[in-house]
Amino acid sequence: MHRITVGEENSLPITLHYEDHGSGRPVVLIHGFPLSGRAWERQERALLAAGRRVITYDRRGFGRSSQPSEGYDYDTFAADLDKLLTTLDLHDVDLAGHSMGGGEIARYLGTYGSGRIRRAAIVSGVPPYLLKTPETPDGVPQEVFDEIAAALTADRFAYFTEWNKNFFNLDETLGSRISSEVVQDAWNSAVSASPIGTIACVSSWYTDFRADLPKIDIPVLILHGTADRILPIDACGPAAHAMIKDSTYVPIEGADHGLCWTYAEEVNEQLLRFFA
Repeated sequence: MHRITVGEENSLPITLHYEDHGSGRPVVLIHGFPLSGRAWERQERALLAAGRRVITYDRRGFGRSSQPSEGYDYDTFAADLDKLLTTLDLHDVDLAGHSMGGGEIARYLGTYGSGRIRRAAIVSGVPPYLLKTPETPDGVPQEVFDEIAAALTADRFAYFTEWNKNFFNLDETLGSRISSEVVQDAWNSAVSASPIGTIACVSSWYTDFRADLPKIDIPVLILHGTADRILPIDACGPAAHAMIKDSTYVPIEGADHGLCWTYAEEVNEQLLRFFA
């Protein structure tokens, strides 16, 4: 098992599981909720074939990482990413983050700077600010987040069955872009994650990244599916693009939130071109 220690809770270390394959310039892939580093399977294959070193890791609470009762906020997530980068002594790194992983990129670059980072890609990410307010009318109302947290608390097993329907737009993609077996694997990953962590992460989705994005001084690619039912495209992709000075925005026509699997060819084409 490849693990790094990022903290401690009572008598137990808090560790992150990571995978490190290939050679060449490193790419670090940061997964979305409620999955793990394995969610990048189709991107990892393409990047390895292109001669890149690919590092994936499981966010605390998810996959094979520790499941502590604390630390499900973006200051901690960014510190965990920094510990990974420094422990592996990575430089000239390309980052890609899906969904929640886009928040890690924003907070990491806003806090730690770009000294180790060459380029970054945010794929259907949560920045800049997902909560609906008078300043962000395209965002998601607070009561929606409250309902999600309540449903996860009541029966997260049942909730994740419904979640996957909108995560992958299964009424349109099942049997054509995704199999029932892949959906089952996503459900397995979700229910295997920390019960405390999955609920705690909901409030992290509306972290305010608007102070982080203008600090980013490297090229950033922003991808977002036009049919995303989890993170509204108008609240995320174009809004983040407007706040990052050296960014390129590419909407993926018809793509759902789980586009790293369902629209893998389109995502891979953009990542390989941008990271070349």
